Amino acid sequence: MAKYCTVVRVLCHTQPKLFKLQEKKAHIMEVQINGGEIAYKNTFARSLLEKPISVKDLFSENEMIDIIGVSRGHGFKGETYRWGTKKLPRKTHKGLRKGACIGAWHPSKVCWSVPRAGQF
Repeated sequence: MAKYCTVVRVLCHTQPKLFKLQEKKAHIMEVQINGGEIAYKNTFARSLLEKPISVKDLFSENEMIDIIGVSRGHGFKGETYRWGTKKLPRKTHKGLRKGACIGAWHPSKVCWSVPRAGQF
């Protein structure tokens, strides 16, 4: 492995049972090991396997670190939630949280400014 790899990363997870929080699911993160040659990084990563690691072992105080994160997103939402349009009257056919009209006959396409349901 040390012969072919260029970057060494280690998958880590938290232990929620050790904390007094409501959380039950562990957070998983990927930590890249920097500094030195690939063989040294590889042996260092293997020495950490199946062992608990504290944050103090990895990072020092006031150390600058790079973080890459992905937000969770909010899923597919309707027009009323996404754009804040008014709800239709109570006796509306086929739902009252929909837009009433999406445009005139011509131009025969939906304008970009018309609120539509989609990814929030």
